[in-house]
Amino acid sequence: MSTRAHDPIRAYIVNEFLAGEDAEDLTDDFDLIESTVVNSLGLVRLISWISETYHIPVDDIPLEPAAYRTLADIRGFVAQAAPASV
Repeated sequence: MSTRAHDPIRAYIVNEFLAGEDAEDLTDDFDLIESTVVNSLGLVRLISWISETYHIPVDDIPLEPAAYRTLADIRGFVAQAAPASV
């Protein structure tokens, strides 16, 4: 799918939640929820960013944390909800 250099979702996670930390372990299947990289407040920020960035109405975005567990999960949702965006 997206390469690390041109992956806006990964870039957002790194900039907002891992600023100043080593992001090498942030692979497509790294569990953002279990690792607490993204907590409940972070989830709200992530959902808002996805809505604004990919022009997906908030009402169309799932609110359960499982939908945002990994970068692959997030990309899959965005590709499904806004196919021309990813």
